[in-house]
Amino acid sequence: MTNGPATALERLLRPLSQNLTLELARALVGVQADVETQTRYDELAAKRTEGQLSPAEQAELESIVRANTLLGVLKAEASAMLAQARPS
Repeated sequence: MTNGPATALERLLRPLSQNLTLELARALVGVQADVETQTRYDELAAKRTEGQLSPAEQAELESIVRANTLLGVLKAEASAMLAQARPS
């Protein structure tokens, strides 16, 4: 059993995912970052690679990564739900 942050997050979100409707699950699977957010993430990631991030930028990058992790877990749960809902 893995006890990393993602699995703890998965366990915390499980009750929410168990109450997803098919409509909400479909919507979650299709969610993507907007152009502005993706562009900012790319800029911050490049600066991090170069060792040029300020503390404020590091916090901003971590915030984007946390949000993406949360969204990723929700999307995985939604995808699993939709796969189970498909008729055989």
